[in-house]
Amino acid sequence: MADYKAVNIVAGKGGWGGPLTVKPTDERPLIYCVTGGGIHAVAQHIADLTGGEPFDGFKSSAPFDKIAVAVIDCGGTARVGVYPMKKVLTVDIHATSPAGPLAMFITKELFVSGVKPEHVTLA
Repeated sequence: MADYKAVNIVAGKGGWGGPLTVKPTDERPLIYCVTGGGIHAVAQHIADLTGGEPFDGFKSSAPFDKIAVAVIDCGGTARVGVYPMKKVLTVDIHATSPAGPLAMFITKELFVSGVKPEHVTLA
């Protein structure tokens, strides 16, 4: 069993939602990064602080029930709502607010945006 730690994640400048508390578990160890170009600095910082496993969601996929938090870079309407709809905590590196066909699922309990590494701190 891994010794996971919790982090608090707050919205950045112009961002929306949160704060979120993320703590991976043995059942949900993945810090799922869907930003393209490897593991984004925010996802890596969350993984470093929590002991979670950084996972590149563009190179491979994982079941929603294995994801502790999804880090996305969606300024539009698609990915921004997919993970909240599946009840996965979602961190958007862009300062977005609920929009698009899945906006009803984007709640401050599941979603935070405008996040940079300095917005992630140990709980």
